[in-house]
Parts: sequence; structure tokens; C-alpha cells
Amino acid sequence: MSTTVDCAWLLADPGTAKAQADMRLVIEGGLIQGVVPAPGPAPGPRQLALPALTNAHGHGRYFRSATVGAFEQPLESWLPFMGLIPGADPYLNAATAFARSVRHGVANLMVHYTRVQGGMPYVDEARSVARAARDVGNRIGFAIAMRDRHGIGYCDDATALAAVRPGIRDAVAARLSVKPVAASQQLALVDEVARMVDEEGYADHVTVQYGPAGVQWCSTPLLEAIAQASADHSRPVHMHLLETRYQREWADHAHPEGIVRFLDDLGMLTPRLTLAHCVWARPDELSLLAERGVTIAVNTSSNLYLKSGIAPVPEMLRQGCRIALGLDCTGVDEDNDPLREMRLAYQLHRGWGFDVTMDRADLWTFAARNGRRSVNGATGDAPLGGRLAAGAPADVVLLNWDKLDDDSLLPVDPLDLLLARGSGMHVDGVIIGGRTVVAGGRVCGVDEHALRAELITQMRERIAARPEVGAWHGTLQALAEDLGPFYRNSAWRGCC
Repeated sequence: MSTTVDCAWLLADPGTAKAQADMRLVIEGGLIQGVVPAPGPAPGPRQLALPALTNAHGHGRYFRSATVGAFEQPLESWLPFMGLIPGADPYLNAATAFARSVRHGVANLMVHYTRVQGGMPYVDEARSVARAARDVGNRIGFAIAMRDRHGIGYCDDATALAAVRPGIRDAVAARLSVKPVAASQQLALVDEVARMVDEEGYADHVTVQYGPAGVQWCSTPLLEAIAQASADHSRPVHMHLLETRYQREWADHAHPEGIVRFLDDLGMLTPRLTLAHCVWARPDELSLLAERGVTIAVNTSSNLYLKSGIAPVPEMLRQGCRIALGLDCTGVDEDNDPLREMRLAYQLHRGWGFDVTMDRADLWTFAARNGRRSVNGATGDAPLGGRLAAGAPADVVLLNWDKLDDDSLLPVDPLDLLLARGSGMHVDGVIIGGRTVVAGGRVCGVDEHALRAELITQMRERIAARPEVGAWHGTLQALAEDLGPFYRNSAWRGCC
């Protein structure tokens, strides 16, 4: 049975095709079957229809950095704060995070699962996350985080601990030192989660992936094993690379032959690979990534928030790199709003004055098309979506045009208004695979407000029952103070 969606304005392929007035989308079987003129104005507020967005890099977290006292921390001292609070119910955490994402127009979301909530076997936790995606109605790439070294800094833990004040060394060692797990065991866990997803019917919503945390956190044998397993199983890989200048310095000392060349020699650089950040990548490295068909997930707000830098997006485009929008659980105002994130990236990278270094077609490929490959594992000529046309996935965002154009004076290109002021607050509806997951600005599959209230109540109760949380918070603040001189001092590089 087909359904129809009428809109006052249709941006079928933003940046390439012009906006069309008074159009109808005909949807059947999860696909758009037709795009035709509407028979007349639709009742209710006028709506602007556009392709649903994709968040190509995130971690499935709900709680924001400032909530745990991590505002103003650079990545290296920010990371320990992310494990500060007790684990939450994994379904509550995931469903609340996913609901927030779809309400803002995201159909496809990457979940690099670096924060295990605990309290149950890993496969059971992964099942809870998969169930949350099914209930909310979005699609996720679930990358199982993998690492086996460097828990405290970009060097062995003993060297990093020596730079920490004596009074907190034992606590830091106990909580942050890496407890290595064999590569074979980590790979087996990925296989086990993948079987669960297939056997229990979550495959329409979950693509299981390998998630090496980053080269500085993974030994060469572990990376070799992941590259081989990815080739054997055609399974995607999602990994951080060159996020901060300290990672750049580490890479240049640990891999003088070039860190991107090192990954290529391992067989890691394929179209199955997505690299998050690449803020400090050089032109020759970007050229090789483009040649190998690797996707780069650019996280503009996160990199600004964590003082990591600004990714060289114009150079990425010049080199022919496939780039995709990532939110990294942040956003301009910790709001995880993909429309605002898209606008910030565009304003930073579109060029100065009359120069054009990122055009509107580039922007929408970045925001709606390329990331689907990262999340869903599509390769080759598989349909990527990101446009509204017959045969394309029925992934649609509907914005309230009356609110967006609330000061109308003259006829204006709808794309101009969307890029100038559109945000999650304007989203009225979201359709994913033909299923309405947001209507009237509210998530349909779960009660987002009730989930959020339950999650916050649960966290407050668990923190109140664990006085050690407050003590550990103080230890992390002291650790952050010690890590500054450690990274500013070049001596740490010698342990590479």
C-alpha cells in the first residue's frame, strides 16, 4: 500500500536541482515510487521536504561533556571524563540518544561504541542498543571499540604515570591503565555480535563493524588482524585518525614512513574504511585516502569544542576525498543538531570573498549521501540515498516552512533560508525507509521525554549511591592539570 506526502517546497537534490513548489512524494515498500505535482495545498502548516541527514561519526552517548565537568578540556584530558559517571541502562541511553538524533532529522547514525555501560554481557548490551534502534526507527553502524595499549597517554602507561603527581598515580593506574585483550578474542566478539544481529532480526537497523579506536591505541598485530578480518568478511571498519596535533606528533615519531602509508601497507585503506577527523592530515595523505576510496567523517563542532583544530575540508575536496558529516555527540551548543552542524561546516569551508572552495552540491553530498556508506557499509554502486527521486530510499525530513519563513517579504530560494537559519527546531516530521518516525516534532516509536526523565533519574540515583564518583572527579581534574605539561614537553614522544 502506498502513502503520499505533500509539501509546499521540495528540495529533491539540494545544491544540484532547484526547489520545486507544491509537490507530492509517493512512497511504497520503503522506497520513493514517484515525485509528482500535488493536487492542491496540503492542510496544516506548509512543509519543506528534503533528504534525511546522516551522522557519519558518533558514539551513541546521551550525556553532554559540560554535564560531567569536561568543558574546556582538550581531547587528551577530556577522554577520561567520559567514563566518569556510572553506567546507564544501555537501552535507556541508546534510545534517548537515538530519539534526539532522529527528531533533528538524522536517519543514519554511526555508533562507535567506546563507552560500554556494563552490568551485563557485551552481546546483551549490544542487543539492547539494537532494540533501541529498531524501536526509534533509525539505522546505525555499530562499531565495536577495539584497543590494546596506551590507556593514559600516547605512550606506555608506565611512562605516562611518571608524569602524574604521586598522590593520584594509583587511582589513575587502577582506572585507566589498559588491560590488553587478545586480538583473536576481540575479533570473536565482533563475530558474536554480528550473529546476534542477523539471527534476531536487527539487520535492517544495525550494521556491525570493527571499531579500532586509533593507531595510537592499537598495536600493529591488532590492526593487521582487523584489516585481514575486514577483507575476509567484507565488514566495515571505523577508526579515529589524526584528530589532534599531539596525535600528529606521535604519528610522525612512531611512523616516520607516514602513518597513512603504514595503514595502507596493512591493507586497511579500502572503501570499507571510515576515518573520523583527519584534522591534521597532510595533502599527500589525503591524496592516498582519496585514491583508496576511504571516507573521512568531518566533525566540525567537536574539533572546535575540544580545541583540536579545523579540518582541511577544501583540501580534502581538492584531492577528491569522500567526506561526510559527523557530530561526534557534540554540536555547536552541545545540541547534536545536524542542520546547524552542516551550516557551520559550510560557512567555515565554502571560501572567503568570491572564492568557492565548497559549493552547495558538495555540502549536500557531505551531509546526506557519503555518510550512508559509513553507517550501512555500502560499497561499489550500492544506492546511497541522499536525494528524493523515484527508486531512492524513502528517507525524508519535513520542516515547518511557516516557522522557517516567518518574516516573509519577498520570494526567496528555499535552500537559502534552510542554509541561513534551518535547525532541528524546524523539523516537523521524519520518514525513514517509508516509516514515519517523527510526526508533529515528536518521536513516534518511543516516549522520548519519559525515557530522558528515567535516564537522568537513574544516573542521579547511581551517583548518589557511589561517593567515589566525586573523588574520581577531583582526580580527573588533577590529571588534566598534569597532562598539559606532559604533552607540551616533547620528551613523551621518545617512548613511541
